[in-house]
Amino acid sequence: MRANMRFSKAFNLNKSQSELDFVDVFLNTDAPLFIDPYAVSKRIDGWSVECHNKIVRFFQGLVDAIRANDENAARSMLTHLNESNDTRLGLSLGMPQGRGVSGKQASDLYDRLCDSSAVRTGFLRDLSDCELIVPGISRDKISDITTNIIKYNLIQYTLHQCFLHNITIDGNISSGFYWDEDAQEWTNDFFPLPSYNDNRIVLVPKVIARYDFSYDHQEYYNHYVLNFLQAEHLSANTSLVRTLKKGTRKVYKKDLKEEYPCSKEFLYKFSREHPEVLAEYKNSRRDKPDITNKEIIEDLDEHVVARTLSRDLSGISIGSDDAARYHSLMVGVLEFIFYPHLIYPRKEQEINQGRKRIDIVFTNAAQDGIFKRLHATHRISCPFIAVECKNYSNDPANPELDQLIGRFSPNMGSVGLLVCRQFQDKDLFIQRCRDTAQQQLGIILPLDDEDINFLMSKKADRDEKALDKFLDARLRQVLV
Repeated sequence: MRANMRFSKAFNLNKSQSELDFVDVFLNTDAPLFIDPYAVSKRIDGWSVECHNKIVRFFQGLVDAIRANDENAARSMLTHLNESNDTRLGLSLGMPQGRGVSGKQASDLYDRLCDSSAVRTGFLRDLSDCELIVPGISRDKISDITTNIIKYNLIQYTLHQCFLHNITIDGNISSGFYWDEDAQEWTNDFFPLPSYNDNRIVLVPKVIARYDFSYDHQEYYNHYVLNFLQAEHLSANTSLVRTLKKGTRKVYKKDLKEEYPCSKEFLYKFSREHPEVLAEYKNSRRDKPDITNKEIIEDLDEHVVARTLSRDLSGISIGSDDAARYHSLMVGVLEFIFYPHLIYPRKEQEINQGRKRIDIVFTNAAQDGIFKRLHATHRISCPFIAVECKNYSNDPANPELDQLIGRFSPNMGSVGLLVCRQFQDKDLFIQRCRDTAQQQLGIILPLDDEDINFLMSKKADRDEKALDKFLDARLRQVLV
């Protein structure tokens, strides 16, 4: 039997899941993970917003075609929702097989959508709602549909991650069909994608991966619909109300289940009559946390990760000879510390038509903490966080600050991290950062090895409050 191997091992990345922005999948079998369109929809970063808008427009176009009885258009949109083997996510055993909706399954999906009252009435608007109110469409099919709609975005993400981690790809391979939103049709092309045993690999950001979907029709039925019906029957004092010995009146859920058997058609009718209950359920899903590295790899010990990274950091010689090693290590270190607030790292991004380059750029996806407050409280634009890595023996000085300042822009924002090995005079450099802030040239937060090791230890302890407190104190040093 062929040994199973993770992507990081096959491509010699020498990085743990905590250091990677994507799901480090096994290549010979599927991981029991899904892409949840609701998880995509609630994110505020530009990449996720673009994906969400594409999902919404595709699905609304499909529903509109079905409601208009335009069978040719609807079937055409479903034709190339091919099996999603590329991501290695799903429920297959052994080699990934996918549970896509091509062929007969595409025809079945068309029939199910046509038969759905929720579709015919226009009540269904979101792909994620299919889990709640459309019979025969479950999380695996929803994940496959989502994957295919945003496949081009995932391909571009994969290309950036390969460049970031110096994965050399020889030649282009077929992408398989993906949705071309401009042309409103399925198309394919050739890209320098990684492959394993002649099967292409498309990477998935871990922030949109889930073991369990945000929406679950059984949970909705058991904890929201039945709770509502209990209250209604008690209020109306129906025959389902039972009076206990102490005079307490009660409606048992088992009686309600006999009266109102769970089906998605019933949940649709109930939701249409009581949209406030559906809204309450959806609102309760908004705070579901992002997947953790330990959820992806159960035996992952982030204290071990932190100690290993700290040891590797101390083993890198200061100076230009080891600058590339330092840079590569810091990509993983910053991913480990700042996930899920900073995501989608990209290396040496060109700006100003290639005249300037940035060591690393992270997308700011923070929904709380320091990177959220920079924008919400301090009114400082920071959709991206620029990072400069300096493996210097001397303290960075004004030229290094000017280099980072010169890379700020309206699109990039004006917040950066300057990561270096050590400061002979940290107070002096912080004063230089303070001068930069007071001149309204941008916010630069300096971090040396000592700071990095402290932040890694707090991350390993899952002490996000201590991590945020440290960064907030550093920000105040720069601002005041």
